[in-house]
Amino acid sequence: MSLALAVAITLPALLFRAASLSADHPYEALVYGGAIIGAAFLLSWAAEAAQLDISAGLAIAVLAFIAVLPEYAVDVVFAGKAGSAVAAHGAACTAPGSTDATPCSLALANMTGSNRLLIGIGWSMVVFVAWRQWRRRGRRETAIRLERSHSVELAFLALATAYSLTLPLRSTITLIDAAVLVTIFAAYTWRVARSPAEEPHLVGPARYLGSFSVPRRRASVAAMLLFSAAIILLCAEHFAEALVGTGAELGISEFLLVQWLAPLASEAPELLVAGLYAYRLNTNAGLGTLVSAKVNQWTLLVGTLPIVFAIASSSLHGLPIDATQREELLLTAAQSAFALMILANLSISMREAVALFALFWAQFLIGALVPGSVHGIERIVMSIVYLTLAAGIVVRDRHRLPGLARDGFFVSHAELRS
Repeated sequence: MSLALAVAITLPALLFRAASLSADHPYEALVYGGAIIGAAFLLSWAAEAAQLDISAGLAIAVLAFIAVLPEYAVDVVFAGKAGSAVAAHGAACTAPGSTDATPCSLALANMTGSNRLLIGIGWSMVVFVAWRQWRRRGRRETAIRLERSHSVELAFLALATAYSLTLPLRSTITLIDAAVLVTIFAAYTWRVARSPAEEPHLVGPARYLGSFSVPRRRASVAAMLLFSAAIILLCAEHFAEALVGTGAELGISEFLLVQWLAPLASEAPELLVAGLYAYRLNTNAGLGTLVSAKVNQWTLLVGTLPIVFAIASSSLHGLPIDATQREELLLTAAQSAFALMILANLSISMREAVALFALFWAQFLIGALVPGSVHGIERIVMSIVYLTLAAGIVVRDRHRLPGLARDGFFVSHAELRS
């Protein structure tokens, strides 16, 4: 039933593309956004089932790419448009018809939004759902604890976060930055790929696919992967254009639509899978999945943007960052630093989850209260709050952090699982 529904959601977009139909921008955004959501669910289920048939290393590489594919597709569209705009207008990253954002700023909007949603909503959601299930079963747990093996994800996330804190100091994200971030991702993949293969814990549609005979399962998974990837590639550009057009028609900030609405669509499968794990009290898998996704987004996703920009602009110039985007990058990196330090002891409590959730929403509240003449101050204020809290945890847990780094980078997987 779920598989059929996910496929059905993609059909209107296929009809639009096949018949070259057009409609009002809000309706097109709904049609193409729905198709991306449906395809993303199919991708997540197929990727889970694929773990039954491919090696651990290949499974990790495929899953890591799939985890960021929806965000990647939308971001690539905007990065490409930014490069084309620079090629057409010289150093100016402008485009006719853009009311409140440039292609360069939109190229980063989806990335910063998806990264902050993943932590502010995703990580805290897992704790909230688990806490609710514990209470229903009469249990008194108030914290989720990760297995020691997740030190690997946290160590590489720390590396990526430390580097990302330097990005707001630049005027561009360069190809050197791309090389560093992609290298961190490659090293993370290599490190995790050395872990022994494990029988995956499949749920829902993935479990149904896993019940097929081997030839039928492999054929079904391959078909779902190809179909979903094709849907995303066919719809990403139209979805991005429809979002921008919707903002212009309705008087809504196109930047906000790209930063928050598009990531909600692309993050839906990851959040749903993590939520289901938490509902079944498999909290290690639920939170671990989102931590791994954060590593992928903060390295591979960010690293690809300047590469696409350079190709589209036929130059070696970096992706320009304006003042607003430097603030957005700072806030995203600061939130990552705080969340990372919370998990440095391989646990997150209900109180800490509430803090992540509340601070995520505090940015919007402060933005609604401050005068328009100082708009953007909320990003600076929240960045300082995040970094101050992170520094406090560093001081408190300074004796534990070297052990986390040692486990993440050097200790064998067999020892981590002992």
